[in-house]
Amino acid sequence: MAHTLVDIPFENRHECWFCGEPSELTFSFPHQYFIVFDCSHPPLSVPSCRECTTLARKSEQHSIWAVGSNVKRFLTQTYQKDLAIGINWTKEELANSEFETGNFVGFQKSAWLMYEIAKQRVNYQGWDLSLEGVELDVDFIGTEFIFDGVTYPNVDIAIDHFIETYDLSSWAFKKALSIVGFDKFGKAVKFCRLLLGSTPEQQRLALRYFEEDEKLD
Repeated sequence: MAHTLVDIPFENRHECWFCGEPSELTFSFPHQYFIVFDCSHPPLSVPSCRECTTLARKSEQHSIWAVGSNVKRFLTQTYQKDLAIGINWTKEELANSEFETGNFVGFQKSAWLMYEIAKQRVNYQGWDLSLEGVELDVDFIGTEFIFDGVTYPNVDIAIDHFIETYDLSSWAFKKALSIVGFDKFGKAVKFCRLLLGSTPEQQRLALRYFEEDEKLD
């Protein structure tokens, strides 16, 4: 199967289409690792970095755009700890953290940069795809969710990320979100962090009061 390299804008000529990092390879789709019978676009190749190429090959999807969404999900999971730095700290707090000695001195110097790189890769949006000047019709409707400056492929991935980052009760967090809605995602996070170490019965009681308070707002 012959794959055609997509048109690459001059300003993106050295970028990975998935994450914006310097591209070393190309990722071709459809590919031998997953047979696709109903691909909506011609066989094509996009410039990619080594990591995203590996992640893309694991994605069992039916279009290059769906593969791209999956790669962002993998990146969010891979760099969960780096993204958590921006949740737990501000740049100013890190700079003034007084970690000048011991094992934390390296963390102080590199942590915010690690967070910014991870955030930039997850937030990166690849350019519109075309082949030999003919723009391709996107057949994938994304369900991106943006919170605190980070773009998650969908809200479920954002939920999982915060559950893992803060060790939240999955049931309690999802229940809190059902009460306040996704537009108050941060409020649900703060509330559920208060429940750490509580019993299921205590969580149910707290959620009942939480719901009653929300009705009064």
